[in-house]
Amino acid sequence: MLPLDALHPGNISMGMPPMDPAVALDIVMEVAFFRHTMPTYCWKLMRWLNIGSERKLGMAHGVLREFIVEMMEKRKIKTSRVANDEEQECMDMISYCLHGIGDTDDELRQAMIISFMLAARDTVGTTLSWIFYNLAQNPNIVSIIRNELSPIASRKVEAGADGMVMFEPNDTRSLIYLRAVLYETLRLYPPAPLERKTVVASDIMPSGHEVHTSDIILISLHSIGRMESVWGKDCLDYNPNRWLSDNGDNLKYVPSHKFLAFNSGPRMCLGKDIAIMQMKTVIASTLWNFDMQVMEGQSIQPKPSCILKMQNGLIVKLKKRHM
Repeated sequence: MLPLDALHPGNISMGMPPMDPAVALDIVMEVAFFRHTMPTYCWKLMRWLNIGSERKLGMAHGVLREFIVEMMEKRKIKTSRVANDEEQECMDMISYCLHGIGDTDDELRQAMIISFMLAARDTVGTTLSWIFYNLAQNPNIVSIIRNELSPIASRKVEAGADGMVMFEPNDTRSLIYLRAVLYETLRLYPPAPLERKTVVASDIMPSGHEVHTSDIILISLHSIGRMESVWGKDCLDYNPNRWLSDNGDNLKYVPSHKFLAFNSGPRMCLGKDIAIMQMKTVIASTLWNFDMQVMEGQSIQPKPSCILKMQNGLIVKLKKRHM
């Protein structure tokens, strides 16, 4: 393990350009992904020699730690200014790590903040890109979503809404078809496409494969969503109806071990409901107010990373709807 001083950008940045914190987060995710694709001794040797992707990772760690230290110092100053006020601000992540976790050294606080940043970053934005890309290819699905939104939008217009109609979380909570569209996108394009598990005790899997203590098991959620044995012969089709009950009024029950976009069992994502709420409100507000067209000539393909981003992003043209 390199000492923290060795991770300082000033010590390892020879020949490398300055790095933005957002770029540093991208590098951390990309290198973490590549570590899964190579033997452990390879990346450990690269880390010891401080070369290749491990050198970039060291620099990224240094940039993130400097950024977090700066944010923590600003938060300490701001907190001291309002210390005597009766009404305090709502606690954010930095404030929690500074004041809400007891006696903890700064290095651990920094590591916790980096973990939060990595866990929560880009999963919603990445999924929205894939959703809008798929909806642009399926105007019939867009029409169904708008029909589902129509009664809510009408009530808002009657209540005096002027201009664009903006949907709130309570408005979209009961929208079944919109949630089915979201789940269908997550099935084919899970924001975390790879799961890594470590075997705790030797066992025999239901498939008959033997696993042994400390074995590493890699699960490709991206592949599972495209397996005919799991999702049927239309597994490659974008079909939200597969999530609906026969009468279309409710969602079908799908066990979490089959649909792993939010993990499974006791390790289910704690932010699942918040993420779904955010995405449903963004999708609803965008589709109701705009017609969307994906610009031609783009190369749409996933980027190798811990998060299933689009390699070159998604360029769309929005046109205001006249209703």
